[in-house]
Amino acid sequence: MSAQTAAPAATPTRHLDLAVGGMTCAACAARVERSLGKLDGVRATVNYATERATVHYPPDLDPASLVATIERAGYTASVRGESSPENRDARIRDLRRRLIVAAVLAVPLGNLSITLALVPSLRFPLWELVCLLLATPVVFWSAAPFHRAALRNLRHRSSSMDTLVSLGVLASYLWSAASVLIGSGSEAGYWIGFGATAPGADSVYLDVAAGVTTFLLAGRYFEARSRRGAADLLGALDALAAKDVRILRADGEVLAGIGELAAGDRFVVRPGEKIAADGTVDSGLSTVDVSAITGEPVPAEVGPGNRVIGGSVNLNGRLVVRAEAVGARSQLAQMSALAERAQERKAAVQRLADRVCAVFVPVVSALALLTLAGWLLAGNPVRDAFGAAVSVLIIACPCALGLATPTALMVGVGRGAQLGILVKGPDALEASRTVDTVVLDKTGTVTQGRMTLAETRAFGSFSPAEVLRLAAAVEASSEHPIAAAIVVGAPVALPAAEFEALPGLGARGVVEGTTVAVGRPRLLADEGISVGPEVEDVVASAEAGGATAVLVSAAGEVAGMLAVRDEVKPSARAAVAQLHRLGLKTVLLTGDNEVTAQAVAAEVGIPEVLAGVLPSEKAAAVSALQGKGHRVAMVGDGVNDAPALATADLGLAVAEGTDLALRSADIILVRDDLSVLPDAIRLAQRTLRTIRGNLVWAFGYNVAALPLAACGLLNPLIAGAAMSLSSVLVVANSLRLRNFAPGR
Repeated sequence: MSAQTAAPAATPTRHLDLAVGGMTCAACAARVERSLGKLDGVRATVNYATERATVHYPPDLDPASLVATIERAGYTASVRGESSPENRDARIRDLRRRLIVAAVLAVPLGNLSITLALVPSLRFPLWELVCLLLATPVVFWSAAPFHRAALRNLRHRSSSMDTLVSLGVLASYLWSAASVLIGSGSEAGYWIGFGATAPGADSVYLDVAAGVTTFLLAGRYFEARSRRGAADLLGALDALAAKDVRILRADGEVLAGIGELAAGDRFVVRPGEKIAADGTVDSGLSTVDVSAITGEPVPAEVGPGNRVIGGSVNLNGRLVVRAEAVGARSQLAQMSALAERAQERKAAVQRLADRVCAVFVPVVSALALLTLAGWLLAGNPVRDAFGAAVSVLIIACPCALGLATPTALMVGVGRGAQLGILVKGPDALEASRTVDTVVLDKTGTVTQGRMTLAETRAFGSFSPAEVLRLAAAVEASSEHPIAAAIVVGAPVALPAAEFEALPGLGARGVVEGTTVAVGRPRLLADEGISVGPEVEDVVASAEAGGATAVLVSAAGEVAGMLAVRDEVKPSARAAVAQLHRLGLKTVLLTGDNEVTAQAVAAEVGIPEVLAGVLPSEKAAAVSALQGKGHRVAMVGDGVNDAPALATADLGLAVAEGTDLALRSADIILVRDDLSVLPDAIRLAQRTLRTIRGNLVWAFGYNVAALPLAACGLLNPLIAGAAMSLSSVLVVANSLRLRNFAPGR
């Protein structure tokens, strides 16, 4: 697992999620973070894309002071779930209205001002005043969100990208208004490629002010819609949960709200209904669609004793289910919580973007002033100097930089949740980039995690059926997994009398007056029973095939051998092959003996085996690989794998039910198919590539465009259009992650 930043000495013990309103860029999020960080013992992470502040604070601090601190910084805040400071849909509608007004006025304004500027013969009296009247609503109403944010920044002696937008739009408008009211120049205007424009054509930048506002509003509107779409991908998980449940009471079925269901209650699920909670089927047979929860495309056949997952859909048949995990403990609730918590921590690339945004705006403002002064000192006309300075202000807005990481992370995490892949944080994405070795725990990860009877051999006068019957009679009283495998594979038999469990060896009992022992060869040796070469060869052959050999003795002689094995998951071999195609080395890690481990490894195609490793030694085995220079991903399924998962550069937990709460893993795999493992690594790598591509584009665009603007090679109108397009392209690139397909 990626190393985490060391916690401060006084670690906050309480957690609060706040909805923050009024943020317009990553610089705003950084300002809120800094404001909260000034409070003693407070750590905060503010996400611009999700408009969420995750705050950890000391128990003696009043949460109301956190809200007050954000409000003093010029933003709105409220506790998530109580009220929302700004409704996302309402804000989108407001942006749409302002965009429509801006577009309706900017189009005729642009046509009118450009045509009349270039063709003096078409000019009519007060044409410039008409243009001014058309531009005024656009500049002061449509662009009001930019101006409000700039004023808020000014009050707090700070700046953001809205400061640049507001300065650019107001400068264009005020310059034009002054030209209209005072009088335009009588000299020829700017060069347009085939000659100088008519006198006065360069004195009116109203089309620029209106056009830039329109382009920026369009960009912000589509950004808001795109971010809402990305967030909805996560919100869709909540929609999978059942709202009502039919609880079985003493007087029959009672339809109640999901909140009334408690662990231990029995509830009814009719065909077509969602299963209300994780639990075990008490009665009934049906087929359950689990694709929305685990990504498994084939419906699961369930009956008494089978586990079912809340949120899955009962396709046919009536089921009675005993609830085991309800509310926040259910798998679906934990999937939603993990997907949302993935936004709390920031990747290193996003922390870099935040630092850039915090200093970028003041630097650009200074650069705009230097551009203006430089052009004037070089003897250029005021109109040229002004145009270059406005272009610098507009082209520099780092909107795309602020959206590069959050949008890609939201879409990637949401798509992963749909496929049964829960990414707990951006650290996992960064770790996936450098992983070169995948260590797989054997039991429960590569194999099914439960024993099944694979073979029955008889010796002497005994028949295979008799050997199995005798063994099952003894093992019927045992709770050992091997005993369960033998009993399940045998016909019904009466339990043995005088049953005695022999830890580490097997069990003994009396069946129909005959003493029967079932266990390892050592048990028979302790009983004084000789095991001949024939039996030894059979045992060795079974173990070479990856099975565990269990001998059965009756009346002082070897009656037979039972081979039980933990079957390899059907998807294991294909999954390992996919990992190899990704260029990753695979290692099988197990506490089993070398022979069994090598047999399983050969079956699935894993070239390297670490056998006989105790649970307490697994972390050391991972560390040893890291000591050899490998970047290790560890895949495990149990609590005993937690130290190894935490030690690895990337921890992946193959979990079921409440095992989702494992804190040691970076990525949790909930699909009952090992092919989800290469899918998880591919999705993590692709999400990280998308983030890095977004940042390269966004930052590279600003760096490349600023010199062009300062040199006067970008018209302000073109600069505004290009800047908005940059943000839309970044969000669109992130949304491509929705098309990630497993197994490719």
